[in-house]
Amino acid sequence: MIMSQDKPEPDEAPDAPTGATDSQQGTPAAAPAAGSPVTPTPSAPPAGAAVPAPGPASAPAPNAGAPAATPATPTAAPAPAAAPAPAAIPVGYGAASGYGTASAVVADEDEIEIEAVRATLTGPSLVARLGAELFGTFVVVLAGVGAALFASVSGAGAVGIALGFGFGTIAAFVAVSHVSGGHFNPAITLGSTLAGRTPWAHLVPYWLAQLVGGALASAVLFVTATSLPALEGNERTFFSGTANGYGAHSPIAQSTNGEGFSMVAALLLEGVLAAILVGVYLGATDRRGRTRQQAAFAVGLTVAFGMLVAYPVTGGSLNPARSTAAAIFSESWAWGQIWVFWVAPLVGAALAALLYRAFATAPADDDLLDEDLEIDEVEVEVQPAR
Repeated sequence: MIMSQDKPEPDEAPDAPTGATDSQQGTPAAAPAAGSPVTPTPSAPPAGAAVPAPGPASAPAPNAGAPAATPATPTAAPAPAAAPAPAAIPVGYGAASGYGTASAVVADEDEIEIEAVRATLTGPSLVARLGAELFGTFVVVLAGVGAALFASVSGAGAVGIALGFGFGTIAAFVAVSHVSGGHFNPAITLGSTLAGRTPWAHLVPYWLAQLVGGALASAVLFVTATSLPALEGNERTFFSGTANGYGAHSPIAQSTNGEGFSMVAALLLEGVLAAILVGVYLGATDRRGRTRQQAAFAVGLTVAFGMLVAYPVTGGSLNPARSTAAAIFSESWAWGQIWVFWVAPLVGAALAALLYRAFATAPADDDLLDEDLEIDEVEVEVQPAR
């Protein structure tokens, strides 16, 4: 509240005496009344004389006999205090835990403030992913090993075998890669894990599913072969033509009097081709890529040309699950050499994954699982405006 007090009015100045001459107008003033004092009118100073400076104006005197009163100075109203800046409220995923993005939210009386929004990203279950890997590996081994098993009858040769593995990979990838990532190969699974796309907890389960899928496909082919009476007693010998080997068991040994490529050659070639395959897979399935269909053809054609190059040397593996599946129903020598077709592809896959992560780094939002993710649940925390 503003307190004020009336300021006393000064006494009225007495009327100018009559009869005085108005110095400015030059007309005679009215004559003063009889008995009233006459105030002399100052005359203009002579020319050249100094004009004294006017003194300070004196305040009019208060009424005679009235008590002197000091006028009160009006009190200015206090300026309203500045409204405090709105507090920064964390928003975004994880804001409730204190690590959301801070932003100021100004709320009216009838508004609410959203404190945090948390979305849970989920994908296919592990069981679904393992089922997809089992099915995909089954298709790849059935197509490739089946082409190799009956190549002498169909006349497919190395080209037909390579196309069998390539087409099988393309078909399986298009069918189930959106579920599991489309590995169908322990080497690709290891590379995907080292590249940060597949959890380490899924590595061994994926391998087991791939081995089971390959074994089932090999079992179907072996049972089919044993139904031929002409092969009675020689089923494993016949099936050994699909196994991978080096030295005397290298495919080229059949035309070189039993002399084939050495173990070092087998390790080197299988490792390099597996590294190329894993590198192509990681690049083709990058989230910056085009479509899943393009990735399927890129991976499938890489498998096909790798098989064409490796077939004369080792029979073409690039896939430990494929080698294991063929060795199950082959002669014992296949088990003695199978370690080469595990070590070489896994080492090549590890090198490819590390190089890809070092030189082809994807954006932060790409460092996710290679399986498709979906928003399963959204949780919103709402509090009244403060």
